[in-house]
Amino acid sequence: MQSLTRDLADEAATARLGAALAALARPGDIIALHGTLGMGKSTLARAFIRALTSAAEEVPSPTFTLVQMYEGHSGALWHFDLYRLNKPDDAFELGIEDAFTDGISLLEWPERLGRLMPRDRLDITLSLDAGATGRRAELVSHTQWHDRLKDLKA
Repeated sequence: MQSLTRDLADEAATARLGAALAALARPGDIIALHGTLGMGKSTLARAFIRALTSAAEEVPSPTFTLVQMYEGHSGALWHFDLYRLNKPDDAFELGIEDAFTDGISLLEWPERLGRLMPRDRLDITLSLDAGATGRRAELVSHTQWHDRLKDLKA
């Protein structure tokens, strides 16, 4: 396991992190976005998706649809919002197996997957930066992102 912490002064910094991660992402990647409401999960996901599609791409929150799919420069992008998932097995109805196999998956509220959450992933926890007005992002790689996190540090 490897980790990296980034301070995010504002929404633009969160968007820059999303774009930087998109530049390192590959098909089969799973990126789990953790954090309470208002921490910037959707902002990061929106910037990530636009970096791999187009700056003009409309990227609505999948809060009610549970999943949005995009065709990116390097393949399919899946953006899941699992907050309203009743039980982990309901994710199969959303095509999550295909997303994990062939696409790049962004998961908001990934804890809703429980035991179905793959081990090979990048966890990003967004939280308030203690004593400041910005946010903090803690990135934890569980395998495939180890070398790429080093590139993100540079």
